[in-house]
Amino acid sequence: MQARCAEMQISEGDLRACRGLLKNGSRSFYVASHLMPQPWRDSACALYAFCRVADDVIDEGDDPASALVGLNRRLDAIYRGAPEDTAVDRAMAVVVRRHQLPRELPGALLEGFAWDAQARSYDDLSSVLDYGARVAGSVGAMMALVMGVRDPHALARAADLGVAMQLTNIARDVGEDAHAGRLYLPRDWLREAGVDPSEFLREPRFSPELAGVVRRLLEHAELLYRRADSGIAQLPRSCRAGIYAARLLYARIGHELLKRDCDSVSRRTVVAAGAKLGQVVRVPGMLLLDQAGLSQPALQETRYLVDSVVPIAESAGGTGIAWVLDLFEELERRDRSGRQATL
Repeated sequence: MQARCAEMQISEGDLRACRGLLKNGSRSFYVASHLMPQPWRDSACALYAFCRVADDVIDEGDDPASALVGLNRRLDAIYRGAPEDTAVDRAMAVVVRRHQLPRELPGALLEGFAWDAQARSYDDLSSVLDYGARVAGSVGAMMALVMGVRDPHALARAADLGVAMQLTNIARDVGEDAHAGRLYLPRDWLREAGVDPSEFLREPRFSPELAGVVRRLLEHAELLYRRADSGIAQLPRSCRAGIYAARLLYARIGHELLKRDCDSVSRRTVVAAGAKLGQVVRVPGMLLLDQAGLSQPALQETRYLVDSVVPIAESAGGTGIAWVLDLFEELERRDRSGRQATL
């Protein structure tokens, strides 16, 4: 049993490496993650670090197609229990085993990165949501599993939150993406507003017509944020504040963009550190979250993510219960050791 417990623990050295990537890669997530309790925080850091590294490998490499092949090979090794000798891969292997993450979820994330490498075109809102499901909805679902939530309705709301955050990112980064030759706004919306997508990519310029499209996307993101609130209410009580903080911080980006007439071409919208702190301070005293939207069906674009998750009670061989017992035993052992050290 001690050997199994060791397999379920991320080494301190690997955790330090993951925390470093997290701190430098996304300050909003870094701030919010510190409101999560320790058992979940470590897994969340490891999971996010893998996502961060995978994203960087694609964005910074000269051959995205080859990089994707390498990432899928690394992910296969992680699921075989024989990760490559890197801190992030070793930590991710622990997370996969500890929380029984289906291969489809991180696989969806890599598929989204592949779409970036292919310069895929997004012709309507559904295709944008397909992209958001892969690069962010999958992460939302994995985070829910890390916190022990496997209920399909709650997982659907976790995917909603991820997609909402991605829509906020898209709205914020319109100009930056266009200068890189990428366009994630629904092209049919642009044409309806009188903006030619190809012409905009050739010469990215802000216009009131473009602002209307950005505003429309932010409105859709806001709907998903509100749907997600009912899912946050299903998380362990000690985890809700951290996830709600992340939700508030991301939604605040959209609110700031709206104040600036939805101009995400002339400059990039950021939330000042003071404003971020103000949002986080609100979290501990938050009212009970609205649960009215919990039973709404998953988005068509995220349903396959939800369907990939098998309840632990139905897992072959009952291994889910075994690792939970092992983990509690290990946590109890650490607690005893900590108390003895203070005597």
